[in-house]
Amino acid sequence: MTTVPAVELSAVAWGPAAGTEILRDISFSVPQGQIMAICGANGAGKSSLLRLIYRHQAPRRGTVRLMGRDIWAMAAPEAARSLAAVLQEQPTDFALTARQIVALGRLPHRRGWGAGLSTAGAEDAAIIEAAILRMDLTGMADRAFGTLSGGERQRVMVARALAQQPRVIVLDEPTNHLDIRHQLELLVLLKGLGLTVIATLHDLTLAAEFASRVLILREGRVLADGPPDQALSEATLADAFHIKARIDRTGPSPRFSFHL
Repeated sequence: MTTVPAVELSAVAWGPAAGTEILRDISFSVPQGQIMAICGANGAGKSSLLRLIYRHQAPRRGTVRLMGRDIWAMAAPEAARSLAAVLQEQPTDFALTARQIVALGRLPHRRGWGAGLSTAGAEDAAIIEAAILRMDLTGMADRAFGTLSGGERQRVMVARALAQQPRVIVLDEPTNHLDIRHQLELLVLLKGLGLTVIATLHDLTLAAEFASRVLILREGRVLADGPPDQALSEATLADAFHIKARIDRTGPSPRFSFHL
């Protein structure tokens, strides 16, 4: 029996209204449970591609499917029950605690959008606490979100996504603001979730170690798409970043060096 892809884009194009198309002819499917890294130079279209996947912006042409359904034919709460997004932008003016931010992840599962944070039942409370514990946030759970460091806020937002209990999690540069230990802990956690994970990553070493598949964008088009040892080739990286690339594969992990 054929399994429906978790995420599928078919001939997708996007650009701002009356503007130049930033993404063109994007087609790929992500099987359920796969971990995919999206890489590319600044301005290649990585964040724009993620916004299409998590239903923030609709494509000009083509279709984005989530679990086999056009994501724009789904109501927002229904889509949010299957897909969670962790973004780079972290507002610091929330008048909420870290625990209350994590609790927002349960809203798509409530009977009505009008249900407030105070109406969480025992099951919701247990899921929220489990997400807080998993992201090592217990000691700061009752602190105001705006008082946390960038790395702490990032961990809170990942905990909120975990509380959402999605089947797909999309992350825009999830290791930004994190120290080396928390970067590695987060990537190990994401690999162990059993979810479909799609993340943009600047660090190619992390992408090679973390992802089972790497998609490289260049000027809004797919330049390469495949396992890390194939997609992250010297020739492809030179084309994508306009540099000279050297890859040492003699060790357990590839080591990248770059020159102008």
